[in-house]
Amino acid sequence: MVKLRLKRCGRKQRATAVYRIVAIDVRSRREGKDLRKVGFYDPIKNQTYLNVPAILYFLEKGAQPTGTVHNLLKKAEVFKELPSNQTKFN
Repeated sequence: MVKLRLKRCGRKQRATAVYRIVAIDVRSRREGKDLRKVGFYDPIKNQTYLNVPAILYFLEKGAQPTGTVHNLLKKAEVFKELPSNQTKFN
């Protein structure tokens, strides 16, 4: 199963972490090998970059976003671009 989740990047032991939004296998660890990078999130500067076509591709194939990624996608109104039968997410 594939999930859309956050992958931490930046320097070690740094309080101001930034995250990549990645499509990754459920069994992989947080910094594990991802299938594809689909976005970027900086919580300190509150910046978000989303590759919407790639995100829609993975959502249509059945990928489940984690809670935080789901909130980011909802804020960016990505779910409005999906067909109505595909919007059943946790």
